[in-house]
Amino acid sequence: MSSTELSYPHDSWRQAHLGHWMDQALQRFDARVLSLMSRNENVPLALSNLAARGSLSASHIHITRHLALEGSRLTELARRASMSKQAMGKLVDQCEAWGLVCRIDDPRDARARQIVFTPIGRSWLKAFEQAVAQAEAELRAAVGAEVATVIAIGLEAYAA
Repeated sequence: MSSTELSYPHDSWRQAHLGHWMDQALQRFDARVLSLMSRNENVPLALSNLAARGSLSASHIHITRHLALEGSRLTELARRASMSKQAMGKLVDQCEAWGLVCRIDDPRDARARQIVFTPIGRSWLKAFEQAVAQAEAELRAAVGAEVATVIAIGLEAYAA
């Protein structure tokens, strides 16, 4: 058998490892957060409709998670979200068109621009906070408080 041939009698291990389960859990968590946000009365109706129709995705949550409250440059936002500058630029363009963020001159460097939350974006951020809290409570109820705590501690240690 050559070194390029696989000698595994089955390949179920490819979908039964921690990375797979973490990915599945994150997808489920983000979908729940978006679902909760689509029904939040503090989210503008147009954004609620976009979320309900699936036009907003977990990738749009990257901006919500990673944009500093005082604003961020595109390169920093992309780095925090582990995305390319080009991909993040497209997300920022969409979020800017929806009124969540805007670009302003960077007060520290006249050549640079910063992305900041708009007032609508701050409402979106508040709805995100509420949805995350509810989704976390639902996770704790589903797996038990002790298991949820162990998961959180373990993932925090692993990510550090």
